[in-house]
Amino acid sequence: MLLLVIISTDAVPAIAQKETNRKYELVFSDEFNLPNGSQPDSTKWVRSMRNPSTWARWISSSKDVVFIKNGKLVCRAIPNRHLETDTASMLTGAVETFGKFSFQYGKVEVRMKTNLKQGNFPAVWLKPVPVRGDSLYGEIDIVETFGNQNSVQHTLHSHMSHILKRNSVRNAFSETISVKRWHVYGMEWTPDSITWTVDGEIVGVYQKSRDELELSYGQWTFDRRFFLRLNQSVGDGSFLRFKPLTNQIYETQFDWIRVYQRNYKL
Repeated sequence: MLLLVIISTDAVPAIAQKETNRKYELVFSDEFNLPNGSQPDSTKWVRSMRNPSTWARWISSSKDVVFIKNGKLVCRAIPNRHLETDTASMLTGAVETFGKFSFQYGKVEVRMKTNLKQGNFPAVWLKPVPVRGDSLYGEIDIVETFGNQNSVQHTLHSHMSHILKRNSVRNAFSETISVKRWHVYGMEWTPDSITWTVDGEIVGVYQKSRDELELSYGQWTFDRRFFLRLNQSVGDGSFLRFKPLTNQIYETQFDWIRVYQRNYKL
């Protein structure tokens, strides 16, 4: 009898873990295993476009700021040597899955490392696919780093927090970590919550409100399809985005990125 109890006790966690794993299936991934110098897989990624936002103000289509090297996606910010034709102080690289892949609810994991340098501002984040008649703001920042600080931040911007500047619950989480080392940053998104992880450990949770008034303000604007974005940017001197060293090279590497979704038919 004692032997049976021991076997049963040991088996339960394994069975539960197996059942949990069966609820997710891989729906998108990129291991970036293309020849050195290649551009990212065009069936999955497009280059982001320049716009006045801090992160995008110096985006370039140059192959010098986005390329594959040693099985990694490299995104860079580099000095602009062609100021006579482009007034951007630097050229920065960004890619996204807009028009190629989007999803609603799931789990994202990305293995990444970056420079520890003043002005550094890389990110992995999600934005909603534009829908006519839907102007509600939404943004999920899986991971961002700021300047030469050994820390990362995970933030959620709802319409209520970003546009109306009202916030009833915590929407940003950070922790000290060596950003120049490889880490796996994750986000799990369900109809009721968004949970961030670093190397498999939970570091923050944002819950959908049960207050109808808050929901009417846009406290939860995440029941729609989002696309992925990876970028190397530099700061503009505001907040913790310290002014960049425009004669320096900034670099963020992405080893892989994977998206999973629940499959209840399994």
